[in-house]
Amino acid sequence: MKLIRWFLGKVILVGDFLTRPSLPKRTEQQQAELDAKTAQYQLYQYAACPFCVKVRRQIRRLGLNIELVDAKQDQHRSDLIANAGKAMVPCLRINKADGSSEWMLESSDINAYLEKNYA
Repeated sequence: MKLIRWFLGKVILVGDFLTRPSLPKRTEQQQAELDAKTAQYQLYQYAACPFCVKVRRQIRRLGLNIELVDAKQDQHRSDLIANAGKAMVPCLRINKADGSSEWMLESSDINAYLEKNYA
């Protein structure tokens, strides 16, 4: 079973690489403003998870600069469980100016949020 998962993961990653969306065209100033707005965002994800790929593609399509966090690492996994309530990916962590964080689960919800706020 592990061999099948490994193989399918590689197929997903190659497919994502070959069909990667292009970045939007913006001025340097527009991109810098957008990068500043998303500097406090982190996407907890697994590299070969199809739902994580879906969110990463949306991030690229919108040209966002969001830090990717490998949720398989113990420290990140425990952080995810403690704050989001479960070890489910993808999970978007939005660190707010007041020091609090919002944890958003579900790829469709994350993509809708990003589309609404940054398209």
